Amino acid sequence: MKVSYQWLSEYVDLSDCTPQELAEKLTRSGVEVDAVESRNAGVSGCVIGYVKERSKHPDADRLNVCIVDAGQEQDLQIVCGAPNVDKGQKVIVALIGAKLPGGLSIKRSKLRGVESQGMICSAKELGLNDKLLAKDQQEGIMVLPEDAEIGMDAVSYLGLDDSILELGLTPNRSDCLSMLGVAYEVGAILGKEVLLPQIDLVESDEQNPLRVKIDASAECYQYHGRHFKNAKIASSPQWMKNRLMAAGVRPINNVVDVTNYVLLEYGQPLHAFDAGQVADRSIIVRLAQEGETLVTLDDQERKLDAQTLLITDPTKGLAIAGVMGGANSEITGETTEIILEAAWFTPKTVRRTARLLGMRTEGCVRWEKGVDQKRVQEAGERAASLIQKLSGATISKGIASAVEKEPQAAVVSVTLAKINQHLGTSMVASEVSPIFDRLQFPYETANDSWTVTVPTRRGDITLPEDLVEEVARLYGYDNIPTSLPSGVTSQGFLTPEQQLRRTIRRHLIGVGLNEAISYALLHPDRVEDAAGLHQEQVKPVALLMPMSEERSVLRTSLIPSLLETIAYNKNRQNHDVGIFELGRVFLSTEETLTQLPEERLYVGGAVTGQWIPQNWMGAKQAVDFYQAKGIVDSLLARLGIQNVQYKAVSDLKGTHPGRTAEVWAQELRLGYVGQTHPGTEKAYDLNETYVFQLDVAKLVEAATGMGFYNQLPKFPAVTRDLALVVDRTVPAGALEATIREAAGELLESVTLFDVYTGERIASDKKSMAFALVLRNAERTLQDEEIQQVTNAVIEALKVNTGAELRM
Repeated sequence: MKVSYQWLSEYVDLSDCTPQELAEKLTRSGVEVDAVESRNAGVSGCVIGYVKERSKHPDADRLNVCIVDAGQEQDLQIVCGAPNVDKGQKVIVALIGAKLPGGLSIKRSKLRGVESQGMICSAKELGLNDKLLAKDQQEGIMVLPEDAEIGMDAVSYLGLDDSILELGLTPNRSDCLSMLGVAYEVGAILGKEVLLPQIDLVESDEQNPLRVKIDASAECYQYHGRHFKNAKIASSPQWMKNRLMAAGVRPINNVVDVTNYVLLEYGQPLHAFDAGQVADRSIIVRLAQEGETLVTLDDQERKLDAQTLLITDPTKGLAIAGVMGGANSEITGETTEIILEAAWFTPKTVRRTARLLGMRTEGCVRWEKGVDQKRVQEAGERAASLIQKLSGATISKGIASAVEKEPQAAVVSVTLAKINQHLGTSMVASEVSPIFDRLQFPYETANDSWTVTVPTRRGDITLPEDLVEEVARLYGYDNIPTSLPSGVTSQGFLTPEQQLRRTIRRHLIGVGLNEAISYALLHPDRVEDAAGLHQEQVKPVALLMPMSEERSVLRTSLIPSLLETIAYNKNRQNHDVGIFELGRVFLSTEETLTQLPEERLYVGGAVTGQWIPQNWMGAKQAVDFYQAKGIVDSLLARLGIQNVQYKAVSDLKGTHPGRTAEVWAQELRLGYVGQTHPGTEKAYDLNETYVFQLDVAKLVEAATGMGFYNQLPKFPAVTRDLALVVDRTVPAGALEATIREAAGELLESVTLFDVYTGERIASDKKSMAFALVLRNAERTLQDEEIQQVTNAVIEALKVNTGAELRM
């Protein structure tokens, strides 16, 4: 909301308060002022002049020599290049020594040999926003009305000696979306009287021919119509234009400008119809028929639904209630008969229609946040008096009205004890009552208790706590004493899950992955692109009113979101990507949702491209299964999870059947790691991509929270390598488990370091080589012990897996 300081001073005496001081007081009372700006962009030394003569420059076709009466001792000779300058115009003249925006200083000069004693200015040269001017004033010099006074200071005439306070209002303070609402606020802060506008209108003896009917009483509570005849549509006076432009509204004509002026003054949206276009002078407020259309003032045809509120006559629609008028009843230069609408529509009706049609006007903003129901007719009468004054119209006798529901003021009670308890103050009743008086809240008091009848302009006050807030604002936040909190306090701490999440995030960033934060909503087809960690058959949860099909169901896995991110990077020539996400998935087994879905926290990752890019040494390494598995290994080790096993699986949705493994710790299935299925990669247009996904709740259950450390050994270790020939179907994990069991306590570690299939091995066999490290922490091992352990391992391997030593 932009508030003109000069306009505001008509309602509240601001003679002892500068704009900057007023902004400080408003902000301290809870109505934040974002900025205080002067309308003057640097204009001085400019006056209103009259062009007495105009002639062509003798040496320049595009220049004119003008003789201008600027209220000085002598007429001025000014050379002007504007194509629209002409004899008999009132214009803005920058005198010698005048200053204009941008640091321009006007000096006596000669143009093509002809002396120029000043400058005739355009709106842009004066720093005015030409978008708020009429089209005829946007190009060339600024031509003023005939009633402009010659010699008058242009800054004063254009209202540039004003300051604008821009309010940053919270949604509950819709009362300050009007000049009067701000005036009440300022009057309460300064403790001064608020002067309301004078409404002076004269009715004719001719009865108002307008008839009003409300057929949608749930959407429209009241509708009032005034009828005017013999109106003359013309430009508004400069004072009204100045105030509209100060608020960012472009003047149009005297009738439309009045409706916008009263909108800013009272916060009440109004609309004027050309009565000659209204059949039978009859107004009907009804809901639109499904598919009904109306061409609005912006010349757009709007298709309406059955919940859109319309203003109509017996034959056609005239306006979309609260949003925009129709082009078929627009006020034009030929209009002489006018109908003025002042009504109250329910906020939800206007809000829904504005969103449906993608239209948001100044009126919509005020309807959505709430309009004072008790001032609807008063605002209409204020507009009627201004229309009569500016257009010379005759006002028919009486107001055509239809009222379905009378406004009711809220009654709220609060006690002195409650006020002091909430604020931590020790106020007395004699300090509270004057605050309600300054706010102009009628009240009854008894036994340190106030029963307040809240004015309808303050729809945000419904609870005793709201009254406490009003007292606090006017009492002064700086006057409220400070105190330390009392009671038992405890040191904050992180839960095990929070600690684990931080550790996971830091570790994955440390190994070279980037964290991604993606949408929790997916296209329905994407849900099938990845396996989940859940054992039950889950159903994707669909939104009732999605913004688009692309984001219409809640994800059951993190992998589709990560694959979308990989694809987004690839399409922008970033082929080497490693990302992870720590986020929630949403699981439900219901076809039709009757309860909220279960939310589970997963950590997922995806890697593609080169892990080690090519360099001058020629070294490079593409991402493979073991790279992804290594990331998971290092993470689990960092969390202190032991006895991790990887079990090959071939039936996980969206994964490669031969390059995927489930991750287990004891009896817990933590998640999986593997390559994305080639079909899925093709669907996303990806290169070879590897993913992993782990259930954070399972990680919390399995994690010890720390790694394990061993003391450096005093006695040497012995290494024995075993090359084994086994069936191709035997997994390395089975061999490793057999070795560990057979070797017993002397085995320190076992590592698979070679796998071979080829000419010297049978087609159904493979060779796997393991390095065994043996050590006794108490003494040096003897050869006999080492051989005994080796033999035991070889025998166990032969019995359990059919392995034989490769010769």
